[in-house]
Amino acid sequence: MEILGLDIGGSGIKGAIVNTTTGKLTTERFRIPTPQPRTTTSIAATVKEIIDHFQWTGPVGSTFPTVVIDGKCLSASNLGEEWVGVQVDDLFSQTCNGLDFHVANDADLAGIAEITIGAGKNLKGMVFMITIGTGLGTGLFYNGQLIPNFEFGHLLYNNESIEKYAADSVRKREDLSLKDWAKRFDFFLHHVIRLCSPNHFIIGGGISKKFDKFKDYLTVDVPVTCAHFKNNAGIIGAAMYAKTRPTT
Repeated sequence: MEILGLDIGGSGIKGAIVNTTTGKLTTERFRIPTPQPRTTTSIAATVKEIIDHFQWTGPVGSTFPTVVIDGKCLSASNLGEEWVGVQVDDLFSQTCNGLDFHVANDADLAGIAEITIGAGKNLKGMVFMITIGTGLGTGLFYNGQLIPNFEFGHLLYNNESIEKYAADSVRKREDLSLKDWAKRFDFFLHHVIRLCSPNHFIIGGGISKKFDKFKDYLTVDVPVTCAHFKNNAGIIGAAMYAKTRPTT
């Protein structure tokens, strides 16, 4: 089955049509920079632009970079307070001529792709999917079962969310070397281990394509694996999520 998957991030909104059985993108990925400011109106309009690009008329799966419960945004994260309380699936549906949208947390959906058919397939115990980009997204799975909306990127460090210290956007903004940035990310991983004692980490997001260049700087004694689908995991997981949801 083919479904359109969208991945909404703080720096880019991207989509592709996905074979939900194999995870293969059956179209080229289409990306638009996230509009600034990141308002409900501007992001919904960008989503419609992607829908129109693919001339899509079926169900749509979409990640969203906040806490999401039953399609409703419950935290501001990197988007802004305007989003808190917004029923995101309804907003996108109304903007896109009534299409059926299925929306959930970005790292959770990236993790669904990896746990189901990617690097996390058959892994047991506690597995963290970590998406590294504008922020630090975390998806938590136990024996393959998603435990949704674990926002470990918002743990406090120096009275701010730790993602403001260790996200890839910080590396770019402060012009850090991969080695210097990896030390910060390694600190984050050690902190997660102290709190949760996970069995495995899977690394996704934009920086995953550089995984081989920074993995040796990570000192944790828990296995760390690059996402099989790298930065496409969110798109694929979103499409897979939509496949499992009832139509409205």
